[in-house]
Amino acid sequence: MRTGLPRGCRSPLITLTVAVAVLLGAAPAQAEPAEGGTEKLRNALTATAKKHLDATNKLKESKRRQQELTTELKAVEVRLVDLTAQVGEVAAQSYRLGRLTPVATLLEATSPGEFLDRSMSLDAMAQRDSRKVRELTDTRDTASDAKQAIDAEVREQEKQLAVLAKNKKAAEAALAAVSSGSGSGFGGLSANATPAPRNSDGSWPSESCSVNDPTTSGCITPRTLHMLKQSQAAGFKRHVSCYRSGGGGEHPKGKACDFSAASGGFEDVTATGGDKTYGDRLAAYLKSNASRLGVMYVIWYRQIWMPSTGWRSYSGGGSPAADHTNHVHVSMY
Repeated sequence: MRTGLPRGCRSPLITLTVAVAVLLGAAPAQAEPAEGGTEKLRNALTATAKKHLDATNKLKESKRRQQELTTELKAVEVRLVDLTAQVGEVAAQSYRLGRLTPVATLLEATSPGEFLDRSMSLDAMAQRDSRKVRELTDTRDTASDAKQAIDAEVREQEKQLAVLAKNKKAAEAALAAVSSGSGSGFGGLSANATPAPRNSDGSWPSESCSVNDPTTSGCITPRTLHMLKQSQAAGFKRHVSCYRSGGGGEHPKGKACDFSAASGGFEDVTATGGDKTYGDRLAAYLKSNASRLGVMYVIWYRQIWMPSTGWRSYSGGGSPAADHTNHVHVSMY
């Protein structure tokens, strides 16, 4: 026996259901299936972003070592001035008493006990003078080594700056397919996010899609979850979708999230008014906290931001979803 509504009643019911869903702001499960353009572009963006991060960390570490070496050198130079003065005094004293040789000093002893005392004093003076001279020589060597090490760090910094410049050109070349030039960025005050854990050398720990994604039934990385929670704590609580099983990019890796601009969820409509302001503020927040959260790039409202390039124009194909005018996309390291 067949059940359900008669065939003639089904179409109006379906139409009514769709209309109610639209009025209630029901959102599709995902914002755009080919996030960030072609696979070639996404791979290029990921590669250049990682090279930029590596060079940035090396540059930062080199500057830290240079600062330590400079502080050490200053202390050594102060010690060097003091030791030079002490050794100079030893030399002057030896010159003044030059006629009084050790042999003459010992021969002037009037008793065996005095001879022994003078002998021990001469030995102590020789050891003291020798120690001062040796300490002065060692300190000079330390200062020379510190100066050479500082020079080496300066060369390392010049090398990493060259790498950053080269990588910036590579990123801009990769973006040329979807970008016509620099972008203006987005304004808005941004709170400072709590930093995600880093390795001791400043790099990001390697993470897999290992924790539950609260926005879907999939998984995301711990760092992506941290970014999501920090963004929500900063007030960005509208609909979010992170993990996506299909397509390329960072979503299937659990390293990307889409934040809808509209309060009701993803709508294939260009954001305006308060929705546009919400997206602007979120994009600014993610950009300004990129180094704290591990943000690789952000796409919003026909612009894309990467640490190596800053904001650039972005064209994804014309639709609100493709051009990211209805949602903010963030990819993570």
